[in-house]
Amino acid sequence: MQERVCPWWLGYLLASPIRKWISDNPERLLAPYVKEGMAVVEPGPGMGFFTLPLARMVGPAGRVIAIDIQPRMLEGLRRRAGRAGLKGRIEAHLVSPDRMGIPGLANAADLVLAFAVVHEVPSAESFFSESAQMLKPRGLLYFAEPKGHVKPRAFAAEIEAARAAGFRFKEVARPPARRCHAVILEKE
Repeated sequence: MQERVCPWWLGYLLASPIRKWISDNPERLLAPYVKEGMAVVEPGPGMGFFTLPLARMVGPAGRVIAIDIQPRMLEGLRRRAGRAGLKGRIEAHLVSPDRMGIPGLANAADLVLAFAVVHEVPSAESFFSESAQMLKPRGLLYFAEPKGHVKPRAFAAEIEAARAAGFRFKEVARPPARRCHAVILEKE
């Protein structure tokens, strides 16, 4: 496990419903970008703060592919998805820290949600390259980083890595994520 990766035990706090009131409401943030029937990839889902609302938003015909390097995060996500009756819409995959590769995902996703995760991966370049491979043409990348961990210059460098991987700037995320740098990028 990387030193800078969020520890698994913090996943309980990050998945707390209280976070919606003091931080961001996933439905409010994602509503402009998520539609029924979509396939959404979520790297670093933790225990499902965004994953469960995403699963509700994509509906029974959609799917959420949650990718994490920590088995305990995925175990917590699976438990919470089962209790919410959403297990059938969520695929949880354990991956290595340096690669997200999931067979069968090439050009299959409509959206990649990268919320507070890129600063934790070993290579932003590899992350964005793999994200571009997973997305359909003109697929979207909702990319957000916490201002407390990622300074503006570092965020700009991450955006440049995304551009080098085949993304173009589409818009500043609306509504904006609180205390985060957030943009929407589109696969060219």
